[in-house]
Formats: sequence, structure tokens, C-alpha cells
Amino acid sequence: MTTSTTLFLARHGETVWHDENRYTGISDIDLTPRGLVQAEALGVWAAGAGLDAIVTSPLSRARRTAEPAARVTGLEAVVEPDLLEVDFGIAEGRTIAELEAAHPQEVAAFRRDPAAHPLPDGEDPPAAATRGAEALLRLADTHPGKRVLTVAHNTLFRLVLCRLLGIPGSEYRRVFPAMRNCAITELRVPVAPAGRPRQVALMSYNVPTHA
Repeated sequence: MTTSTTLFLARHGETVWHDENRYTGISDIDLTPRGLVQAEALGVWAAGAGLDAIVTSPLSRARRTAEPAARVTGLEAVVEPDLLEVDFGIAEGRTIAELEAAHPQEVAAFRRDPAAHPLPDGEDPPAAATRGAEALLRLADTHPGKRVLTVAHNTLFRLVLCRLLGIPGSEYRRVFPAMRNCAITELRVPVAPAGRPRQVALMSYNVPTHA
């Protein structure tokens, strides 16, 4: 019987830029007061989740979100560099309306196929999907049969979900419109099956941890 690891994916709490609907990629932006409340709610969920490990993106908004979960479980939150959010290039810190006014053709191409036509100067989405998926698979293999909370980012997680579930990357914005702040998405990941592709299972998506 194949051993499986349970990965819980949680987007960090709301940030100042999210409150203004601005693209927040690799910029290190603080949580809002509401984001801090969301992080505490994630901690309440973690207290009863039977976690064995907590892993976060290196960005402070993810590390700060993971703090309540680490506190209530007594687990150390370990940073995984490959869970960094996607670099949005010229979109960093800007709203979609600002981008459309300055770069209408680029935004139109992005809307048609966001994986093939990322916004200028941004990270290649397939490359981001690869690094993020490989990070989660490493976690599954290093924590066989365990329950792991990973706190990271909206676009990275949606690209990774498409990659792991066999969904075209061009569909990530349609199939997974958004991951809510501090909601839980559960994956069941087989541990390195010899000679066979992994059949990753999506057990739940966007389950709220707060009102």
C-alpha cells in the first residue's frame, strides 16, 4: 500500500496591497489588521489539525501568518525558498485598471492565456509551477504519512494545483479563481511511487478558517 502525505495549503492573511486590489508578488508587504485576525483563526484551526510540520514561504506575510499555528502546536515554522510568490514584473504594486491604462495589449494577452503571456518582466508561470510543485513533492517525501501545513501564496498555489492535478496552466485563473486568505486546501500526495506517476488527490479547496 502506498504511503501518502497530507498537505494543507493556506494562503497568507490579507495585506495592505490586497486590501487595495494591487498585485503582490515578491514585494514584502505587511498584513492588515484583518490579515492578523485571519492568521489567528488559522492558528485555531491548526490547534485541532494534528499537524506534524509547518512550512512557509520566505516572505514576511507568510511567516507572520504561520506564527499563531506554530505557537499553538509547538512546531517550528520552516522556511522553504521555493514557495516564494510569483514575480509579477511591471504589475507589482499596481491594480489591473492601472495596468490596462498603460499596457492594454499586454493585459489583453494575459487575460487570454495568463500562463503563456505573463505580464512583462514577470516570472515565467510554468517555471513557477515547476519550482512550487517540486517543493511540495519534496515535503511529501520528507514527511511520509504526516500532516503538513504550508503557508504561501495565491498565484503560486493555483499554478501548482494545476501542475499536480494535470490541469493546463493556462486555466489556473478560471479553474481556481482565488484562494481565500487563510482558507485550507487539502491535498493527498503519494510518497515517491517507484516507476509510477503520482496520483495527487484534491480532498478539499478553500475551506474557511474564519468568518
